[in-house]
Amino acid sequence: MQAVVLSAHDRAPEVTTIDMPQPAAGEVRVRVRAASVNGFDLSVASGGLRGMMEHRFPVVLGKDFAGEIDAVGEGVEGYATGDRVFGVVTKDFLGDGSFAEYVTVPVAVGIAHLPETIAFQEGAGLGLAGTAAVNAIDAAEIAAGTSVLVVGATGGVGQQALQLAVRAGATVIATARTAEKIELVTRLGAAHTVDHTGDVAQQVLAIAPAGVAAVLHFAGAPLPLVPAIAPGGAFVSTMLRSADDVPAEGVRVVSIYAHPAPETLERVAGNQAERRTSVTVQRVYSLDQAADALGDFAAGTLGKLVIAID
Repeated sequence: MQAVVLSAHDRAPEVTTIDMPQPAAGEVRVRVRAASVNGFDLSVASGGLRGMMEHRFPVVLGKDFAGEIDAVGEGVEGYATGDRVFGVVTKDFLGDGSFAEYVTVPVAVGIAHLPETIAFQEGAGLGLAGTAAVNAIDAAEIAAGTSVLVVGATGGVGQQALQLAVRAGATVIATARTAEKIELVTRLGAAHTVDHTGDVAQQVLAIAPAGVAAVLHFAGAPLPLVPAIAPGGAFVSTMLRSADDVPAEGVRVVSIYAHPAPETLERVAGNQAERRTSVTVQRVYSLDQAADALGDFAAGTLGKLVIAID
């Protein structure tokens, strides 16, 4: 099969032919129809995880996927050949990835059914971003009528979280600077915007003098945001090593890591199917253009960059 791989440490990703994977017990094999680029993929490609995770070369890049099951391993229940699915390749080693025609995935974590109403290219952008957003919203315990600051609101996770906070009844303040980004977050439901290159806390307090009930932190430095939080509020971040990274008296600090449990992915799919959320697909690439997709992601993007795999 064709795949985007690292053949060794210090080698650039390349499209090449490798053996098709076979599903082990408890796994399914997915015919990948679309995948999307995440920061994790850049870390793998640049060698940033060398020494941190086992590399089983050739390492196929890619975490997020959407496609159809084409083979079922021993002991699998609830999935059958032909089922539409999406999710995140979640294994304790680097080797299997979604930038390929096929990938094997354990059904215990990282996979869920994809409703017919969701296109593969949309579904490919939901796995990591949707999971992180749902986890963040759950941790923030947002109450209707409160104010919430979303930092990194134009990224994949931020866009999902912004929309979910609005659906929870919050007044959302979103970071955005350019006219294009302000238009995007406003369309997604943000009531106010602040410039992330300035003093964000000061701008937020001008809008909500008592402070916000929660900060959802997906980009930038955390500490300058703390003064914007009301007493008893929450600081929820995907970027902390631990809650101790943000010493803040009277503030509940939560460090989260996206865990794509099947039940969480089902919620993500339900939000998308019922149009409580939407995915912004900025550009679609072919598998041969994967290097371009990685480069464009590194340069900055307003939406998900999707690799379509025919």
